[in-house]
Amino acid sequence: MEERLSFSALVESLLFVADEPASIGRLAEALEATPGEIEQALQELEETLAGRGLRIERIGSRLQMVTAPAAAASIERFLGLAGRRRLSPAALETLAIIAYRQPISRPEIEVVRGVSCDSVLRTLLSAGLIEEVGRATTVGRPILYGPTFTFLQHFGFARLEDLPPLEVGQEALDPGAFAPEM
Repeated sequence: MEERLSFSALVESLLFVADEPASIGRLAEALEATPGEIEQALQELEETLAGRGLRIERIGSRLQMVTAPAAAASIERFLGLAGRRRLSPAALETLAIIAYRQPISRPEIEVVRGVSCDSVLRTLLSAGLIEEVGRATTVGRPILYGPTFTFLQHFGFARLEDLPPLEVGQEALDPGAFAPEM
């Protein structure tokens, strides 16, 4: 007799075997379901995984099943992985700008930082913390950057919306505060 799985268990199975982040649309297509049914199953799955060693991370409509950040040290010891690479203050500053303002171009980052950021962007790209997410519609069509699932895992966030509010002193900054003037 074949075991019947709940719909959320089927979604869990697909996320478990996916070798890259999966879109809600792709999950819906594979399970012959609607995106709303997938969202409901994801909610159930997230409740089931609460307090366990796995969780679901999201960037927009893309999802990935990952290990809980609290398990990172144990997993690294188990797998014999070296400690995490340390990021320079310039890399952390650039990464924060990208995380809070994504998608953002190199010229826009340089307006905020006040210095060239070519080498820092190369470092963040090679570390897999940022990725090219498109091209701007402005003159020259500069590359737009955004954070990756590796970024979420590295810093222990389930989704970009979990980033803490950006504050300077006592006042929270308006997300448009860094917008370059045209």
